[in-house]
Amino acid sequence: MPSIDQLKNRARSLSDHEFEQIAWLKELTADERAHVRAEMLVTVVEPGDYVVRLGKPVSYWFGLIDGLLKMSNDDSRGSAVTFTGVAPGGWFGEGTVLKHETYRYNIQALRTSRVAGISVEMFHWLIAHSLGFNRFVMYQLNERLGQFIAAREIDRLNDPDLRVARNLASMFDPSLYPGVAQMLRITQQELAYLVGLSRQRVNEALKVLAAQGWISVEYGGLRVLDLNALRFGELPSAPTKTTTKTTTTM
Repeated sequence: MPSIDQLKNRARSLSDHEFEQIAWLKELTADERAHVRAEMLVTVVEPGDYVVRLGKPVSYWFGLIDGLLKMSNDDSRGSAVTFTGVAPGGWFGEGTVLKHETYRYNIQALRTSRVAGISVEMFHWLIAHSLGFNRFVMYQLNERLGQFIAAREIDRLNDPDLRVARNLASMFDPSLYPGVAQMLRITQQELAYLVGLSRQRVNEALKVLAAQGWISVEYGGLRVLDLNALRFGELPSAPTKTTTKTTTTM
């Protein structure tokens, strides 16, 4: 497994197409975009590779161009807990960059992914010079707060079908993950890693959600049909089985 320094060493400049896929760049002036373009790098990470490691000092602000990542805690003291998935278009770690802290979580690739990044110095240059970037970061932090409040609520759900629904809704958030749109490229096993259920149980949940008309399961991924229902909808209770008592007379 390559170290983070090794991932940096094999990074390259972005292509025009890759650069145009980054949604927050539209908030910058032409001069600011050119300044960022001169420094921004992209690298490829394979399944199991770490993009950031818990306890390591922050050096870059990262975003996912395509692929799938997961945010989790350290598993050295017990079972790892997955906090959230990172879907295409998502940029993460701005709070850590702003405070110059060490990372409090791991970011690991679930599939082959392309990850872009700008240095901490570039991030703070944008904070100092770009009103548009400041607006974006403020909005991003607010959305992230809402995401983690929702995650706490999801942890309390006893219904596995709703757990899957709420986790999917968080990954279809158009503000945090503009690269997803209506179609999320994800396998049932990858979703199981993120939700904390078995693949078989996730499969059952997807059938329930599809039957409700909230999603459709398609080749290579899932399409959202009713995002509001995934976020807030309730599922009908399973019918209660009744037994008929037979009285025997002597």
